[in-house]
Amino acid sequence: MNPILRNVLAVVAGIVIGSIVNMALIMIGNIVFPLPESIDPMDPESLKAGMALLEPKNFVFPFLAHALGTLVGATVAALIATGNILRPALVVAAFFLLGGIVNVVTLGGPMWFNALDLVVAYLPMAWLGIRIADRKNTNA
Repeated sequence: MNPILRNVLAVVAGIVIGSIVNMALIMIGNIVFPLPESIDPMDPESLKAGMALLEPKNFVFPFLAHALGTLVGATVAALIATGNILRPALVVAAFFLLGGIVNVVTLGGPMWFNALDLVVAYLPMAWLGIRIADRKNTNA
């Protein structure tokens, strides 16, 4: 397969699979730590308006979703990619980081969560995913 096509497919697969992990964890989080009745998780305006009602426990699964979605997505991209596995994994991380920035701008939220999320959940997780993929490729 053409290396460029393979790397594009690696990025697409990383984004799709990482997004599935992200959404699954968000849905599980809403079951484990239900949101207050007045907040509709599918309505950004409702989330923004109810942000002050959320407790720290309500931010556990969003953080896990962002971090593990990025980790899985970057790992998948790096495993599928050919040549320089760094680029496809970082493109996936940049995609998720952009989503995180949009969430911060759109929804707001506590500063501690925004800082933790933007600093820890994206680029460090991509780095870890690259390390995992590199180790697996070395052992294969």
